[in-house]
Amino acid sequence: MSSGETPEGGPVVPSGRRAGTAVDPRGAFGRSETEPSGEDGTGADDGEPADDPAAGATPAADDPAEAEPTGPQAGASTEPADPTEPATAAEPPVATDGPEPDGPEPRAADGAQEASEADAPPPVDPPTAVIRTPAAPEDAADAADEEAGTGPETARPEGGDAEDDGAGPDAEPAVPAADPPTTAFRAVAPAPAADPEPAPEAKPQAKAEPDADPEPEPDAKPEREPDAEPGAGGADGTASRYVPLRDDARDAATAEAPEPERTRQQPLPPVPGQRAVDLLAELTNRPAPPPTPLRTFVRRVKIWTPLVALLAIVLVTAQLLRPLPEPELELTATDAYTFEGERPGIAWPTEGQAALDVEGLGSFGTHGEQKPVPIASVAKTMTAYVLLTEHPMEAGEAGASIPVDATAEKEAGYSEQGESTVGVEAGETITQEEALNALMIASANNVARLVARWDAGSEKAFVEKMNAAAQDLGMKNTTYTDPSGLLKETVSTAEDQVKLGRAVMEMEVFRDVVAKPAYTDRNGKEHANWNRLVPLYGTVGIKTGTTTAAGGNLLFAAYADVGGTRQLVIGAVLGQHRPPIIDSVLAAGKDLILSAQKALTAETVVREGDVVGVVDDGLGGRTRLVATEDVAAVGWPGLTVRLELAEGADGVPGEADTGTEVGVLTVGDGPGQVKVPVALAEPLSEPGAGAKLTRVL
Repeated sequence: MSSGETPEGGPVVPSGRRAGTAVDPRGAFGRSETEPSGEDGTGADDGEPADDPAAGATPAADDPAEAEPTGPQAGASTEPADPTEPATAAEPPVATDGPEPDGPEPRAADGAQEASEADAPPPVDPPTAVIRTPAAPEDAADAADEEAGTGPETARPEGGDAEDDGAGPDAEPAVPAADPPTTAFRAVAPAPAADPEPAPEAKPQAKAEPDADPEPEPDAKPEREPDAEPGAGGADGTASRYVPLRDDARDAATAEAPEPERTRQQPLPPVPGQRAVDLLAELTNRPAPPPTPLRTFVRRVKIWTPLVALLAIVLVTAQLLRPLPEPELELTATDAYTFEGERPGIAWPTEGQAALDVEGLGSFGTHGEQKPVPIASVAKTMTAYVLLTEHPMEAGEAGASIPVDATAEKEAGYSEQGESTVGVEAGETITQEEALNALMIASANNVARLVARWDAGSEKAFVEKMNAAAQDLGMKNTTYTDPSGLLKETVSTAEDQVKLGRAVMEMEVFRDVVAKPAYTDRNGKEHANWNRLVPLYGTVGIKTGTTTAAGGNLLFAAYADVGGTRQLVIGAVLGQHRPPIIDSVLAAGKDLILSAQKALTAETVVREGDVVGVVDDGLGGRTRLVATEDVAAVGWPGLTVRLELAEGADGVPGEADTGTEVGVLTVGDGPGQVKVPVALAEPLSEPGAGAKLTRVL
């Protein structure tokens, strides 16, 4: 029956069972080795023999522990025993949670197995597991009671099958085994819960197919066990026999329960502080190689090489794409030239003080003590300078209109008292140009005071502007007290007046005015220039001034043509008291002009084709520059002039052919300076890739 229960009349042996039928030997492991009564051939632990043919099948012929009957009831059965068919009782399966053993199971004899396979239904084996554990003391005592036949499970039902006792002509005595106590468990399909005592007998299943074909074991027949002593057995006189287990099961008895196998594809979580290389090795199931200096070096090279390569690519790209620096001109020739020879002699005045310069070249020096002295109408030069500074004019323009007040008309009559004036009427207007002519040529005191009031609102306010301008020009020894210079408190030095003369001669409108020997006013009246040196000796100005207190004073300017250049000579003579004072001062001025013109000379400083400089591209490239013509410096013996190299109006190109003019060489400064173009002596090209890559900044 499928429930595993035994019919009340005793075990029924299926008619198809033969002597060679294979039986699942795992039923023999349903109890501990201390319970031989379940393996003595009686076929029952609880007195009920199995009724299933598969469960009661004879053990395989190659089982090393085949049961033999030893008791007096070996042949006691209601049916005659087949001497050729060994019988064994099927142990009821015991459920367990353990896994099914992987080892091969005992095989039956070849003939018997073939007969069993032919007659038996398809084997269906539930999951089984074999776990060996040492028998507990109380289990051993129970087993002893069962061997003695005193336990309740040793009761044998009437009419027991003689073949279940294992008696037969070929039965062999059991061989005592030295194996430690073992317990065999068989897992069965879940069944309804039942009363644990007595346990329902599970229906044995056919021999299970192993997961894999086990290696065949040699058909070695174990030694027979010695016959049990007479009188041993249960109450019915049946003898017990111990069945030894296989070697692999014997080894498992002393081992601990196997640890569940971990899946290789799921390693343990990383340990804190674990190196990345170790984790990688664990994931690939390969341990990290032991660290060595060489492996460490190679690993670092592999890590850093891509980073360094990437950095190099970025650096190279940035260097190649960076804007190029602007090329600059550099002077390689000497930056100064000194004229050889003795210093020239200058015709200095016999009295007073004087100063003489050549604009842009230098100074011949001064004569006399440079102390502040009255300068008379020479002060009107500062009045004109402030007027043009406050009201700039272009050459040829008339300038602003200046209304004439009553004071100016009144002061026009001061000419009878010895003042220089021009006639004006109140209510009329004069142009700024006519006012400048009246100041610098006619030396009109009344017009000087008129423009002061018109510009600043008062003469005092205008005088403050005059003194401020003097400070700006570096005239440290000059003080102005009135716009006309009539007052003797208006003082200066020859050196300071030369400074003013250089500044005011830069104004084109002023130069045009002072270079006139005379002018005609709005009324048609002509006024001669008090500086009668104009236009003699190259004289182009500037202003005379005479009073009894101041004597004769002159601020002059004259040109000198030297070496193809026009040099501007500026000088001042103060404190000439020899009468007539105006003639004395003009004579002194003439001597100074002629002395300067005679002293000036021109010398070749650089010849055509000489290398004077280079074009520096900012990355180490240098292209030579040559002068396109001779360069003549103007000076006098003992004078040192400066040389400068500057780029042209269009700047310095990045690339150009040989002969391209890229700059100008200048000798000296001021209006008399000499300028010569410079050109490339070789092709100019942009810096190469190597220069771009190696630049630092």
